[in-house]
Amino acid sequence: MDTATHLVMGFGLAGLAHLDPVVAASPGLSEVILLGTVIGSQAPDLDGLTRLFGSAAYIRNHRGNSHSIPAILIWSLLTFGLIDLIYPQVHWGHLLFWTFLAVFLHVFVDLFNGYGTKGLAPFNKKWIALNTMFIFDWVIFGMHLLGFAFWLAGADPGATFLIIYAIIACYYYWRHRVHQRTTEAARGSLGIQGAYTVIPTHSWNQWTLIVRSSTHWRVGEINHYEPIILDTFAIKPETERIAIAKTDRKVQSFLSFTSYAHVEEKQHDFGYEVKWIDLRYRARYQGKSHYMFVAVVYLDKELQIRDSFVGWIHRGEEQLSKKLDPEKEIQLG
Repeated sequence: MDTATHLVMGFGLAGLAHLDPVVAASPGLSEVILLGTVIGSQAPDLDGLTRLFGSAAYIRNHRGNSHSIPAILIWSLLTFGLIDLIYPQVHWGHLLFWTFLAVFLHVFVDLFNGYGTKGLAPFNKKWIALNTMFIFDWVIFGMHLLGFAFWLAGADPGATFLIIYAIIACYYYWRHRVHQRTTEAARGSLGIQGAYTVIPTHSWNQWTLIVRSSTHWRVGEINHYEPIILDTFAIKPETERIAIAKTDRKVQSFLSFTSYAHVEEKQHDFGYEVKWIDLRYRARYQGKSHYMFVAVVYLDKELQIRDSFVGWIHRGEEQLSKKLDPEKEIQLG
């Protein structure tokens, strides 16, 4: 989920913690647990600091090992240790439990959107994206705001957020069932043999559709259970140029993150361009289909890597050409 949703969940868990009789009877403890749940709900996303080392490092690490099973324990202990060092607690076990729950729920809910995490690493190192929730869901966010309003009005925070989270759990199940029915409707309507991926958007009734067969990628949309194919890409054998481009570290970061990469080649005066597009992120720019998340390598005529780029392109090829230099000297190491 997005940062704002994780933040309100941190406050919501602090309210839920009042179900614990020890917390409810200890104002000082409840305030410290508020720190634990708010910081814990944000801690796994500290991997965003990897942006300082470039876009490839960020792509490889964001929601990667920082959201793994060992990381849940590490983030919980670090957050707990910092808070308990500043505010030592007699009932330290309660602080540790609610801090751990905040970190765990952060990683757990991130599994349900299209971006996904490595939430089962190191036992399963694949990215897991259940594709049932958009990264920001106004129902989840709004339910938390409603809970805060009742809390400020004097309602018991523990009982209030117990009801709130029970409703949200039912909402998650409903979205899971809608996702299943949407996938089945697309498969039945199109009749194409292959793997179907249905990805949520900001609208309840609109989904992104990706179908991979043995020969083609197909990308489209589903509106009210009615699928439409918008783009079709033939899957071609790997060439020598593609194999060389895949040795670039930026490309390796890109390919480690997505299972929906389609590769294209283009010849230029300087040599060749090899570009991967992530089919999950389709948009329209100047009336044409445009895929915003890409990895691109420029090769000279001797098939030496001259430059590469991985990241988001929102304004088409013109923006991409400004980020790459075909005359760049070969970077070793």
